[in-house]
Amino acid sequence: MVLSVDKVEFSYGNATVLKDVNFKVKKGDFVSILGVNGSGKSTLMRCINRILKFKDGMIFVEDRDIKKMKDIEIARKIGYVPQSSETGFVTVFDAVLLGRKPYIKWDVSRKDIELTEKILKVMNLEEYALRYINELSGGELQKVVIARALVQEPQILLLDEPTSDLDLKNQLEVMRIIREVSDTHNIASIVVMHDINLALRYSDKFIILKEGQVFTTGGKEVITSEIIKETYGVDVHVKNFEGVPMIIPKSQ
Repeated sequence: MVLSVDKVEFSYGNATVLKDVNFKVKKGDFVSILGVNGSGKSTLMRCINRILKFKDGMIFVEDRDIKKMKDIEIARKIGYVPQSSETGFVTVFDAVLLGRKPYIKWDVSRKDIELTEKILKVMNLEEYALRYINELSGGELQKVVIARALVQEPQILLLDEPTSDLDLKNQLEVMRIIREVSDTHNIASIVVMHDINLALRYSDKFIILKEGQVFTTGGKEVITSEIIKETYGVDVHVKNFEGVPMIIPKSQ
């Protein structure tokens, strides 16, 4: 397993957010984390990346305890795309190149340059290389942030709501690229999602959180009308369309 989360708990002061969270992820898995607002999804992502220090439990990355790993080691293993990113007066090329920081010792190497060029091509950002990121649209900026995470050559890619604030075309393109990169480079991608139908289109595994605990995990078979009702409090139909399950809310 590339990632093992074992009995993790986290609290903000006296408010417990995560309780006894357990799951495992293999290389190449594309996992969507689902659940209502406040269920602990983003907190869990930040615990995995050790941005937050969880109280109890253990997290292993390739059998290594992240509490014993140096920051630079975590940066080489885990790429993280937060919900929002700051813009600034820097070109797209340089913004992506910053993802190579965990590997740069004295100066940027030829490999750093070539890998940045390669990832820009993968993300369809070549024509934007010399544009400043504060001039980009929301969809373009999101692809830059994902490119910066990919250039780290991570084993695990964490993405916190990567399609929020994107139009339909950019939502589909971003998810398609993440799926392709996961498959091509055997990366474990873990994505916090609110759009269940979008998650069903691209993910092969699901972790559903409820009140800070793992309510259920598994493949598409766990996305049932009963589970959705228990998790979101909404009555839905689950229908297959062109081989993909779809969630359709029942008429009120």
